[in-house]
Amino acid sequence: MKTVKIPILEEFKQFALRGNVADLAVGVIIGAAFGKIVTALVSDVIMPPIASLVGNIDFTNIYLPLSEKVRQAQETYAAAPATSGGHLPLDLAQKAGPVLAWGDFVTITLNFLIVAFCIFLLVKGMNALKRHEVATAPPPEPSTQEKLLTEIRDLLKSRA
Repeated sequence: MKTVKIPILEEFKQFALRGNVADLAVGVIIGAAFGKIVTALVSDVIMPPIASLVGNIDFTNIYLPLSEKVRQAQETYAAAPATSGGHLPLDLAQKAGPVLAWGDFVTITLNFLIVAFCIFLLVKGMNALKRHEVATAPPPEPSTQEKLLTEIRDLLKSRA
């Protein structure tokens, strides 16, 4: 029985079995894990001291109400005895109406800057290791053709 080869499937097989695809998959998985680490670093280590400096505010719940319904919901929430004058959380404010949630944007932007800086340091370290590796590597042996040409040059010099 003769097997039929479909060109596009053969091309896909060559693509998928190339090392670049596996490297990309590993990079995506490590990147996702690294993103979780940085998110935890931002939300649990960096943002609490910043929040305490500006009055112990949770940045993710900072927003600007864009409708009267949100302002009314804020007043109702603050007047409720159970909240004792608390600030209406972002998720409840968004249910009441449109809000400009700039605090969450600040948190995500800070998260991005930290990730970018960490990746910069990682690439910088890798480049330094590569430069060190290249500097300490011995020069390559000359090829047989280069050796032969060197011998011919030396013979010509000795004749002169």
